[in-house]
Parts: sequence; structure tokens; C-alpha cells
Amino acid sequence: MYEQSLKVAVIGAGMAGLLTARELKREGHRVIVFEKSISLGGTWVYDPRVETNALGLDPARQIVHSSMYRSLRVNLPRRLMGFLDYPFSLKEGGDPREFPGHEEVLRYLEDFARDFRLVELIRFGHEVVRVEQVNEVSHEWVVESRTRGSESEMEGEVFEAVAVCNGHHTEPRIAEFPGMDIWPGMQVHSHNYRTPEPFQNQIVVLIGNGPSAHDILREISSVAKEVHQALRASDVHFKKLENRNNIWQHSVIKCANEDGKVVFQDGSFVYADAIIHCTGFKYHFPFLRTNGIVSVDDNCVGPLYKHVFPPCLAPWLSFVGLPYRAAPTLIIELQSRWVAKVLAGKLALPSEEEMASSVEELYQHMKESGLPKHHTHQLQQNKFDYENWLVTQLRLPPLEEWREEMYFHALKKITSHDDDEYRDTWDVIGGCKDTTAC
Repeated sequence: MYEQSLKVAVIGAGMAGLLTARELKREGHRVIVFEKSISLGGTWVYDPRVETNALGLDPARQIVHSSMYRSLRVNLPRRLMGFLDYPFSLKEGGDPREFPGHEEVLRYLEDFARDFRLVELIRFGHEVVRVEQVNEVSHEWVVESRTRGSESEMEGEVFEAVAVCNGHHTEPRIAEFPGMDIWPGMQVHSHNYRTPEPFQNQIVVLIGNGPSAHDILREISSVAKEVHQALRASDVHFKKLENRNNIWQHSVIKCANEDGKVVFQDGSFVYADAIIHCTGFKYHFPFLRTNGIVSVDDNCVGPLYKHVFPPCLAPWLSFVGLPYRAAPTLIIELQSRWVAKVLAGKLALPSEEEMASSVEELYQHMKESGLPKHHTHQLQQNKFDYENWLVTQLRLPPLEEWREEMYFHALKKITSHDDDEYRDTWDVIGGCKDTTAC
């Protein structure tokens, strides 16, 4: 192996893009970050605007990048949110809570970018419209972008490698059911939820069971007349939640009628005013042209070796930050270090054949386990195996044991309806009674 310095394009200036730019810069690469908006932070930049098409189905709609609702607080302790060498510490004048609001995370990212002089690497207001390999021998890639407000003027530039870090909060994924197109009430994807006031005194059906679904469920129940949560789990039956005056759980929606009736598969029904789809997002890379080498199939980006490198395009093309529902901050940091060191020639990848075989083994394992392909990047239960694998590749010291215990403790709280105030009643665990030492 020999060490090298490359010209690398990073797509996106959110958390993944900033970490990747920092690691590439550390390894001596020449880095340019393309950011569509006029500010850094990605999904952590709150925007009170919502899209004209509340479900996000109209491709001609004006896209609002942020999926942030006004009241959002992190659902994991700040000690799990921070980077290994740049802790998410309390700062004077900041949000002192262990589970701070989104403003504090954005401030943290802005401080990180300033302290590591990353802002000077970012081309703000540059939307990437094309990424394509133009020379297979020299591994050159063209990145074509247009500036904010310009639909016709394109700028093209050649790079030796590209890291895709634009996340997945771009294309809402909705729950489809018979009658949804004739149902007369309001339907909105959580991407376009900001505040609970529009649901005042309404009967609301909420689809989903993830962290955002739980947050929004709790918030709108304080103003709505009734909230009915539709869940995909096979063991869910119609019931009213204990200690809740106006929340019911049902199985998935069977159909909806033009008289406003929503029927669930368990036989229960309700006449509702609104349906909120808290159903996640689809990976979407409209700018990426690989002649079908990399594609999105059933919301799985692939083939990717260890969620990062396409075997036949590695290491010149990489993806950082795809795993979700897995406290991805540490994963993103480790992935970005891996990409930077591989491009620098300090770490080697397996052969193309070995990487392709590893991907096929993963797909086969998921199939045998009865898991759909769209769960590929959902590392909720396997995140520590993956993180430890990355740590081994990077030859870093083992991760602290408290991380795993704290994560699963928080995960249990997040998905429970019994402790809405867990963020404010958090007990320090994992052998770390001294909060400053964690």
C-alpha cells in the first residue's frame, strides 16, 4: 500500500458531510463540500415552512429539506450524541438538559465546523445534479452542480473520489391503503409536521411506531379530541392505552372511505379528520449515475460493502450515514474515518469479489431470517457489532461498555408509552454515576 492525497467531493453539509470532510482533511485530501442550502447542519436546521403537498407525493412540489418539528428534542443522551474526540458538552448560554432541543445540536455542529475550519470547504447554495464516473482507468468523477436560484447554469468539476453524505430525509415514504385517494380528510407525512395546533379538537389517525411517531403522538394528544395509532406489529389489537384519556391503538389500516371512515384490520374503525404518516423516508439519490451499478431496491441502497462501498466502484465512491434507527452519530464518525483512511492508502479493502460475496451473504441471511430488504440499513439491534467491526478496522481502542447499556436503556424508554417524561427524569446508568465522566 502507498499513501496518497486525492481531490474528493462530499455531497451534503449535514452531520455526515461535516464528519467526512473533517476526516478527509485530516488525512491530507483536498476536499470540497457541496451543500444545496445556504447553511450547514442538514436535517438539524429547523424550517417552519412545510411543503405544498403535505404527503410529499407531487414531484413538482417545492421541497423543504428539514423534517424537524418545532418541539423536537434528541431522544438519546447527549453523551451518545457527541463525537469521540469532540464531546457534546454543556456550554454557557446553551441548553443544559441531558436531552437538549434541536437548536443545541445545530449549535454543536456549527462549533464543530468552525473549530476544524470546515466552513471554508463548503460551497453553499450548490445543488448537485449529476455525479458520474467519466474515466474508469484514472477513477475520475464529474460532479455537476447548479447554484441556488439558477435552473440552467451548470458547473462541472472533476474529482478523484466522491462521498455521498446527503442522508435520507428527502423522499417521504407513505403507508398505502385502499381508499386513501378518496378519503376526504387531511393527510400529512411527519416530514411536514411542525406544531400540534392544526389538529386542535380533531380525531387523528397516526401511522407508525418509531421515535418521531411517539413524539408526535404525545404532542398532538394534548390538543386533539382523539388519537388512534395504527401499528404494523402482528400482536396489536384494538385497545385504549392505560393512563391515557384519548389514545387508542389499532392494527394497520385496512381501508378508508369517502365518508371519512377509517377501518383497521382488527375490525375497529373511526371517523377521522386527519391521518399522519410517521412512516419514514426513502433513500433518494437522483443525481447519482452509475449505469445501474448502485440502485435503491425496496429502500435498500446496494450493493454496498458494510453499508459504505459499492464493490466494483470502491473506494472511489462511498456512502456515509445510511444506517438509521441506530443512534448513528458514532457510526457516521467511524464510517467517515474508514473512508478517509482507505482513500489515503492507509487501510486496504478486500477484493471486489470478496466484498460482493459479503453483500450477498448479508442479503441471504436477511432472507433466511424473514427480514425484508428494506431493513438492511436498520441496525437498531446490531449496531454495536457493526461499530465494533469498524473500530477493529480502524485499530482504535475498544468502545466503552457504558455506551451499549445506555443506548438500550434509552431505546426501551423511547418506545414506551409509560414514561413520557423520560428525557427529564433520566437516571445515569452504565456504571457512570458521575455524569461528567460519561
